[in-house]
Amino acid sequence: MLFKHLTIRGFELFEITTDDRRRAAAVEFVRDGLATGELAAVIDKVFPLEAIADAHRYLEAGGQVGKIVVTVTGQESGA
Repeated sequence: MLFKHLTIRGFELFEITTDDRRRAAAVEFVRDGLATGELAAVIDKVFPLEAIADAHRYLEAGGQVGKIVVTVTGQESGA
């Protein structure tokens, strides 16, 4: 890093969310990235709702690379 003169810069959530201009720019960046496919969620594993305990154990194990998704099938409306 030193020879390439690289810089590591951390950001805090509140640096962006408390500033209306910066928050709007961040939202636009994410929306554009999702719309163009430049930004996409990496899904590690998908569990049905019935296996929620397995999903939680998998999460607690900490070995995932990406998101853990729990799917909910369509439910009949009783109302």
